[in-house]
Amino acid sequence: MIKKLIRYLNQPKFLRVFLNWYGPYLGAGVKIKQLADDFSSATVEMPLRWYNKNYVGTHFGGSLYSMVDPFHMLLIMNQLGKDYVVWDKSANIEFISPGRGTVSAHFSVTKEQIEEIRLQTASGQKFLPEFEINILDRDGKVVAKAVKTLYIRQKC
Repeated sequence: MIKKLIRYLNQPKFLRVFLNWYGPYLGAGVKIKQLADDFSSATVEMPLRWYNKNYVGTHFGGSLYSMVDPFHMLLIMNQLGKDYVVWDKSANIEFISPGRGTVSAHFSVTKEQIEEIRLQTASGQKFLPEFEINILDRDGKVVAKAVKTLYIRQKC
């Protein structure tokens, strides 16, 4: 039963709906606006609300980070399939300018990147690719930059 539910939720259409109702995202106001049918890209937005503001009236840094947290991992693990282990290894975020209004982030994993991952892990070695994500305001100005490092290897 649980495996069927997980398989069902891993379809892009349903995963997007599930994530939009997922407690941490619901609480922060994060909305998944787009999730590609082939898991090659995703776009998220977060409007500024009273419940995700910090003391000075701009986006709370934890909410900015949460909006970028799982997406490269989700995109890659769904493209690679069940024969791979994909985990978040580390992350950092640099706050560039105050986040006011609605902010967004776009994630993309190309076929070339997937092929590089397959090549780097073919001998059973771990691979630690890094992905940079810009969080932008409505005018396209960078509010924050996050760097995610993933741990990827083939299952034994």
